[in-house]
Amino acid sequence: MNYYLFTPIYQERVWGGTRFTSDLGRTLPEGKVIGESWEIVDRPEAQSTLADGRSIRELIQSNPEGVMGCGWPAERPFPILVKWLDCREKLSLQVHPPAAVAPELGGEPKTENWYIAKADPGATLMAGLRAGVSREDFEHGLAENTLEPLVHSIQVSTGESIFIPSGRLHAIGGGNLILEIQQNSDTTYRVYDWGRVGLDGQPRQLHIEASLKSTDFSDFEPDTLKPTGSNQVLAASDVFDLRKVCLKAGETFQLEAGQPRILSLVAGKIEEADGSALQMSDNALLPAEHSFKFTAKEATELLLTENFAG
Repeated sequence: MNYYLFTPIYQERVWGGTRFTSDLGRTLPEGKVIGESWEIVDRPEAQSTLADGRSIRELIQSNPEGVMGCGWPAERPFPILVKWLDCREKLSLQVHPPAAVAPELGGEPKTENWYIAKADPGATLMAGLRAGVSREDFEHGLAENTLEPLVHSIQVSTGESIFIPSGRLHAIGGGNLILEIQQNSDTTYRVYDWGRVGLDGQPRQLHIEASLKSTDFSDFEPDTLKPTGSNQVLAASDVFDLRKVCLKAGETFQLEAGQPRILSLVAGKIEEADGSALQMSDNALLPAEHSFKFTAKEATELLLTENFAG
C-alpha cells in the first residue's frame, strides 16, 4: 500500500449528530456530540496520525519531496484540511477572511468546498447574499435580528457541491452530511448564531467587526453544482482543484507520480493491485513519489483534490 490513511480526529459541536455511525459505519466517543471528523490535518493544535503512530508532520519531515513533490520544504505544513461534517442542526452564519484582510485581523484565509454526500429531504445551505442586499441592509438586519431573509438560501440534494471562497457568507443547514475540502486554516468569524447557546449552556462568541471586514458584499446568490457525467470539475482555484470521478464496477483509475493528491471515497470501493482497498468515507493521501492504479470493485464515486502544492 503506497497511500496513507490517518486516524480520524473527532470534534464536539453543538450542531452535531450520529450520521458518522449510521452512514459512515464509525464508532464514536460515548457521551459526546460529534459534528466534525478531521480526516487529514497538519496544525500545531491537531495532528493526523498513521496506524504506526507517526504524525503527518513527522511523515513529511522524513521525506518532504517524496510525499509533497520536488522542492517542498520539510517544515512547511500540509496545505489542505479534510473534514467530514455531520450537521444535525444548522451551523452559525459565518465567514472566513480573504487573504488581503486576514493579516490585519490576526487570522488565516480559508477557502473551502462542500460536497453534499447525503442530504435529507428539504435540506438547505446558505451562501452569499440575496440579490440587491447592501452592507447597510445587512447591518440593519443584524441589529434588528432580521438577518436570515437577507442571506441566499439554497435547497440541496445528495451529490451536489458548492465552492466557498474566503469572503463568502455561509451556513450549512440541518440534515446534511458533507465532505469539506479546505485550505489549512481554522479561522472562522461567526456573524449570527440564531440565538443558540453552546454545549456549555452559554451564548457562543460572535465576531461582528471581523465578519463585516471579511464579507464580500458583492457576492449575490451563488448556486451549487449539480451532478453531471463521470468526470466533473467541482472547483478550480489558486488554493486547490477538485474533481469528481464516477467508476463502474471493474473500471480502472490511474494517476501518474509527480504531485501529492487526496483521494476521497464518497461511495463504493476501490482496490490497488496489491489488494489494499479504500471504501466509502476514506480519505487517503497519495504521495507524489508514486503512481497509482485503482480498480472499482463496485459502482464508485470519488473526489480527487490536486494542484495544492504549488
